[in-house]
Amino acid sequence: MRNPLINLLVVLLSFASCKKSQPDCNLPEEISSIPLSVSIERLEMEFFDSPSEEKILSLLNKYPEFSKGYLLQNEFESKEELAKEISLLHNDPGMQELYNEVMTHFSDISEIAKELENAFKAISYYYPDFTPPKVYTYISGFTTDISLSKDMLVIGLDYFLPADHRFQPVDLPTYIAKRYDRNHLIPTIVMAISSAYNQTDLTDNTLLAEMVFYGKSYHFVKTILPCTPDEYIIGYTSEDIAASYANEPLIYSHFIENELFFETNPFIIRKYTGEAPFTDEISMDAPGRLGRWIGWNIVDDYQMNNSISLQELMAETSAANIFRQSGYKPR
Repeated sequence: MRNPLINLLVVLLSFASCKKSQPDCNLPEEISSIPLSVSIERLEMEFFDSPSEEKILSLLNKYPEFSKGYLLQNEFESKEELAKEISLLHNDPGMQELYNEVMTHFSDISEIAKELENAFKAISYYYPDFTPPKVYTYISGFTTDISLSKDMLVIGLDYFLPADHRFQPVDLPTYIAKRYDRNHLIPTIVMAISSAYNQTDLTDNTLLAEMVFYGKSYHFVKTILPCTPDEYIIGYTSEDIAASYANEPLIYSHFIENELFFETNPFIIRKYTGEAPFTDEISMDAPGRLGRWIGWNIVDDYQMNNSISLQELMAETSAANIFRQSGYKPR
């Protein structure tokens, strides 16, 4: 008999009553007034429009940080060799068709630039030493979605075409590919940035430590993007979130009864935090990565019940302390 712990056919709680509280979505004056602007350079336009070897070579010289950091220029014998490879690739009819599709769906990215600017302002508010990276867009041919370094952010726009678009990354299963669309773009970027502030105890290899790590990451994203619905942060559907809250006591009981929080077996840990279409240890109806979702709730309760600032939360390395002091109880 199938484990009935989570059943998406149950009568769900109304989504408004079970999602995380939505703070005031007006950008506070102390954040909006930060003197910071974002300009996105659309390199796909330059690299894909009449991509002759001579033009590509000129662009490699024009954007040396992009050429070395993203196109890995130093792995080629010469810039001329790299320019030849890029020219051949970008003149391919399939790549030109992909370029045209990207330009159709992302003809205007001013809204993306504004959302990214607001995100960078919020990060700068909490972390004044944050230096916004230079931002480029590009078409990777489904090789890289987001490339982030201290000084440069490259957005592979081809990854964020509509979920039902005929061009899709071939190496991603459907349950992951559905998280690659316009609505997930900015949360994905902020999630990547959060890793620079998410301090952890590298000697703690428990399931709880991994749950809390992801919980801190999601909490960071929600703090920076308070108006973003939870489903675009964790990558669940609204129905998944509603069902998870409706069954939260049973999910938590599963972790307690099976003594999972301090489990160190990586194969077991992966069952609860790794990418999967469902958490089959609990139910075939349960969404994947439920350990991460519980970790998010634990972290939220820790921050709320202890009046911890974002900086203090992200600097806390002890997952056990966060768990003990969270006072976490299923909703």
